[in-house]
This record gives sequence, structure tokens and C-alpha cells, in this order.
Amino acid sequence: MSIEVSSGWPARAGDVFDPNCPSRGVLEHVTSRWGVLVLAALAERELRFGALHRRIGGVSQKMLAQTLRALAADGFVERTVVPAAPPQVSYRLTDTGEQVAAHVAGLVGWIERQLPRILAAREAAL
Repeated sequence: MSIEVSSGWPARAGDVFDPNCPSRGVLEHVTSRWGVLVLAALAERELRFGALHRRIGGVSQKMLAQTLRALAADGFVERTVVPAAPPQVSYRLTDTGEQVAAHVAGLVGWIERQLPRILAAREAAL
């Protein structure tokens, strides 16, 4: 199966196979371990930082903050600060974030459904 990403030479923005294409950075943010989990968690509902940190087991606060900054810079996540003592910060998906999260959630769901086959293949490979 082949997927046409762009047509024509030289490579243009939007050609994920070009090492200089900015789409690679976006792809990295969306498909990183923490990026996938943040998008999937926020697809469920808006969350404050602490709740998001608890929802995503194993992520450090530093990595979560970096991931949220990257996803916000790409326009996928919106950060809202409610003035309080201490400030309350919540995160939600933007319209674009909801679109990409739907794709990520599809992948996550597929992995979860196929996990028995994947684990069996790993076991057979040992």
C-alpha cells in the first residue's frame, strides 16, 4: 500500500518524507508517546494539569509540560488560566486538536483491540 503525501519535485511543505519539511516536527509531537496520550486524554474531556498528570501514568511533570507546550504551539491544545491562588490551569483540544485526536484515538483503539495478537507475536519471536 502506498500513500501519496505530495506530488512533484522539489519537496514542498507537506512532504513528510523530506527531512527538512516542517510536517516532521508536527508528526513527532502528535505521535510521540506522551503526545498520543495527551491527545487521547483530552479527547475525553478538558482537564487541569494535575488531573492530566494523574490520567497519564508514568509521565513526569516536566515531560507533560513540554508536550503540552508543543501541542499548544501546533494549535492542537488550548491552555486556559483562571486567576486564583494558586492559578488554575486547564487544557482542552482546539477544533484542529479534536480532528487529530480522532485519528490518534483510532490508532489507540486499534492497538488495544489487537493487543492479544501483538503480545502473542512477541512471545513467538522470543
